[in-house]
Amino acid sequence: MQSQDVAPRPPAPSTEPAVDVEQAEAALVEHYPRLVRLAYLVLPPALGRTRRVLTAHALTQRALPRGRTSKSAIPAPATGSDGGAGYGYVRLRVLRTALEAGRPLRLRPWPKRAQLPPLLPQVWGLRLFPRSGGADELALDQRLSALSGPARAAYVLRGLEKLSDADVRKVLDAAGVEDPGTALKEAGGVPPQDALLGSPEFDPCSLQARPTDLMRRRQHMKAALAATAAAVVCGALFVMPGDGWGPDGAAAPPYARNPAAEAALDPGRLTTASASAWKTSARTGFSVWPARGTLTEDKALLRRALAVWARPGKSVQVSATPGTPAGAPPGPPQLLYAGVVDSARVVLLYDGLRIARYAEPKDGTGGAALDFARVDGATGAEASAVVLNRADGNVRYLMAPWVTKAAVRDLLKPAGGTSALPVSADGVTGAFASPALQQGACRSWNALQLNGASGPRLLTDLAELTPARLTTGRPSAPRDASKALGAWSPYACSLAAARSQGVRSVNAWQYARQALPDATGTASWVCTRAETWRGGRTRVLAQFHAPAARLGAVVAKADDSSACGARDPHLLAGVLWKSGAGTWYLLAAGSGDTTSVTATGGIRGTAQGNVLALRAQRGAQARLKGTLDDGRRISGLK
Repeated sequence: MQSQDVAPRPPAPSTEPAVDVEQAEAALVEHYPRLVRLAYLVLPPALGRTRRVLTAHALTQRALPRGRTSKSAIPAPATGSDGGAGYGYVRLRVLRTALEAGRPLRLRPWPKRAQLPPLLPQVWGLRLFPRSGGADELALDQRLSALSGPARAAYVLRGLEKLSDADVRKVLDAAGVEDPGTALKEAGGVPPQDALLGSPEFDPCSLQARPTDLMRRRQHMKAALAATAAAVVCGALFVMPGDGWGPDGAAAPPYARNPAAEAALDPGRLTTASASAWKTSARTGFSVWPARGTLTEDKALLRRALAVWARPGKSVQVSATPGTPAGAPPGPPQLLYAGVVDSARVVLLYDGLRIARYAEPKDGTGGAALDFARVDGATGAEASAVVLNRADGNVRYLMAPWVTKAAVRDLLKPAGGTSALPVSADGVTGAFASPALQQGACRSWNALQLNGASGPRLLTDLAELTPARLTTGRPSAPRDASKALGAWSPYACSLAAARSQGVRSVNAWQYARQALPDATGTASWVCTRAETWRGGRTRVLAQFHAPAARLGAVVAKADDSSACGARDPHLLAGVLWKSGAGTWYLLAAGSGDTTSVTATGGIRGTAQGNVLALRAQRGAQARLKGTLDDGRRISGLK
């Protein structure tokens, strides 16, 4: 249970607040310029301005937690750090690594990653540095360079982050500074100049560019070309005997000859479906897709795709949706597509369980990519489209042969109509903005609307090879979302929580409506449930939509829960809500078969029926229990 339009519910006193990776990512994206400036100011000026810029960006970009959640080691941020617990966490990570980068490099113990030059980002042939300031900025930079790393950190936290000395001590202590008090005392020797810390002189996101030493670069280039030529000659001599592994492009060399495995990699044994197979088949799945594209006869390309699938080399970028095996095909797979898409050659293959997408540049095989998605049991709408390419925030699909018309619509504007999407003779759509790639605030959410013999079907890109189908209605009898567009409008942005999870379909079910206290109107309670291709790992979100709000608010969530599903179509959730009159209430709602709802803990009360409204205090916490019409008890989703 979470509150809406209020400060977040305080954590239990005995536990540290958990920082969710999505929360940390949102804080990092929103406050990225501020975090990079913090790192730049704390890094030692002896690094030089160019390396300080690149190192500050590298440290900030590595500040996300590695797991799904991470424990915050500092209290809620004080005044001035307005990013919440997520911002407090990434700020601590940036500060800790910036301090590590300033320590002397020694071989024993092993150096920290932050002490080494960053691999990324890198800029070749240019020197990047912030815009030059005036005499005051130069004097401040000289004074800061004379301070120790912890003292610089203390000065910046005071002036840039507006933290009190007590909060600065806590942050420095959490960052591993041995003596925060000494650092504060040393920082006090530099007069406060808070305005200068925000000047362009110390902004590593607003940069000037100049070339490096051109004469030295020319000498190094000649030496590099000579070394490359020697390597090419040696490589040619190495692979000349026999048929070798050279034709396999980015694939790794085979460990041993295996006739059965080699048969699966023979382009001549790829299976294909006839152009009309889908018209007479009892089941419309990927197995009846014909092979399309201009490169279906390019045996060298198909050989490389099969070889990389079997044994991807170190340079190949391999990705697979959760729960999808990435091993070689058990036998010759089916060819779905081979052609040029934008600036890449793309091959789509299907082995009955998975879709494999191989992509390489039009010129050469360097930078090849191999992506897998599980699609076992896909039929109808679930087998209607596959992603061919994503670039510059846009996505292109390959359509199923039974799709007669494709269009794009914004789920946030259900009355806005559709925009026709051009489809080539090979079934390739035009490019359009993908919601899986959008950054920042959610202002739109594009969905793909496909028409065929069975009517319109609505799908959306969730960063998978296959789009997820959108449905609405009771879990036991969902219907396509195109038949009730308004049901998804306030909740479309919550689909971001299901990205890259191997999602097969997402259903939005309005399980309750509640008349709000103080004559504020009627609110909707909706459950969105994402089903995955592997059956488990579902994600359930309970959302509350007040009449004055544009979007629904997530008030509870659960993973691997049977709630709100076809097997257990029940749900109970609550929220702390403030009415227009300024009064706080605990609101709760259960599915239609809930006969009573009870609140215990900081708020107590019982209501007959499936909704409850009790006066409450801001920040109060309660536990919810519900009774179903068959006598079974359910707990509130948290």
